[in-house]
Amino acid sequence: MSLTTGRSQPLGRAASPAGPPIISPVVELNVGGQFYTTTVITLRKFPGSKLADMFSSLAKACTDVEGRFFIDRPGTYFGPILDYLRSGQVPTQHIPEVYREAQFYEIKPLVKLLEDMPQIFGEQMARKQFLLRVPGYSENLELMVRLARAEAVAARCSSVLVCVVRTEEDAANCAESLRVLEADKRLVVKFGPWKAAPVIRDLLDSVRMDIEARGYQVAYDYCSKKTFQPKPGAYEYFYSFLFNWW
Repeated sequence: MSLTTGRSQPLGRAASPAGPPIISPVVELNVGGQFYTTTVITLRKFPGSKLADMFSSLAKACTDVEGRFFIDRPGTYFGPILDYLRSGQVPTQHIPEVYREAQFYEIKPLVKLLEDMPQIFGEQMARKQFLLRVPGYSENLELMVRLARAEAVAARCSSVLVCVVRTEEDAANCAESLRVLEADKRLVVKFGPWKAAPVIRDLLDSVRMDIEARGYQVAYDYCSKKTFQPKPGAYEYFYSFLFNWW
């Protein structure tokens, strides 16, 4: 981005083409309503990144009414991005949010550093890799939310019945109970089996985490006898997820 300045123009904006442009090394940014001042060199530190591309040509620039270069992204997490570009300082707070912004700006060295941190490594390499081995996991989450919302009319909470089996043997143990539910036209969301080390409790915790990440208040426990009475040997596979609405 060829950045110029003049007495009558805001910092970092292009001058009139009447004369040779004076390159301004200083740039004012408006990132999602938060203001930053930096240099073109800093923003272009990593060629090939989206930031470097943004500031490679004035034709790609968007400015606010004050002439600041505008980026429509969360301003709160741009500060750590800028600190890394300036000095190589790796963020220590709000790691998932900064990681998302580093991915957006395509700052590959920072993305790699953040992926090695426990918060991102654990989520990306451990939990998400496990969930990829659970057939229909995402679809089942969507089904749970739909069932809960369908029961929410004039109610304080909704209960969703879930069956979780880790192995084929577990599936065989609860097969008769599932047939009873089907005969009674009772809806149940079934997870598993899967081929990975995590146990049933790990899957249940992941379901709770992912539903809570959508803004719902939810808890789970073994299903009560009032909800459903599994056949002998199948009790440990059936759970109730309680959605609280108010």
